[in-house]
Amino acid sequence: MTNKAVIHTEQAPDAIGPYSQAVKAGNTVYLSGQIPLNPKTMELVGPDFTDQAEQVLRNLAAVCEAAGGHLQDIVKLNIYLTDLANFAAVNDIMVRYFKAPYPARAAIGVSQLPKGAQVEMDAIMVL
Repeated sequence: MTNKAVIHTEQAPDAIGPYSQAVKAGNTVYLSGQIPLNPKTMELVGPDFTDQAEQVLRNLAAVCEAAGGHLQDIVKLNIYLTDLANFAAVNDIMVRYFKAPYPARAAIGVSQLPKGAQVEMDAIMVL
């Protein structure tokens, strides 16, 4: 049986349901989806897509760090977008937060996200 540990940090939003911010199993960390909530207020950062996407990445980074890693340790990133027209903006933002080799990635168009967010991301990180 694999050792599992729940990862939690005050630097990222608290879970808004019955789930953990992340779970570490062996040297793999499974990060739950992050939406653009300010961890202090638990409110969306605003309507601007770029602001939302950057907050999501800051939230993911905080959870990565709480697990002993960094964004660069992410091997798989799933991005959920309510408007696929923001796909190019996601690419521009990602190059500011990641460097090559980039994680494997999926970008999925969805009709709705929690709290009216425009973007959500979850990830798998290997330490």
